[in-house]
Amino acid sequence: MVSASDATVLAEVVELRVKNAQLEQALASRAVIDQARGMVMALAPCSSERAWDLLVDVSQHCNVKLRNVAVALVATTRDETLPGQIQRELRRALRRLHAGDRR
Repeated sequence: MVSASDATVLAEVVELRVKNAQLEQALASRAVIDQARGMVMALAPCSSERAWDLLVDVSQHCNVKLRNVAVALVATTRDETLPGQIQRELRRALRRLHAGDRR
């Protein structure tokens, strides 16, 4: 039989493991998002903040998580094709970015 204090400790261990997994995922997501941000900065060229905004814009218009947009963009460095919807929205976002620069 498990005591109440053992059950409490077990629940805390489970909670910490879940949080640890979430943090690991967040770190992995952050790395790929930063890589994609750098790619946009090189392509556009633009500031880090504008690259972030552009990726968020693409994500929202495609209804795709930002991390997934970033993964798809970074995958193009391995000769993978950017999905059509993301490609279209990225082009549109880049045009809007450059149109804003001309004003």
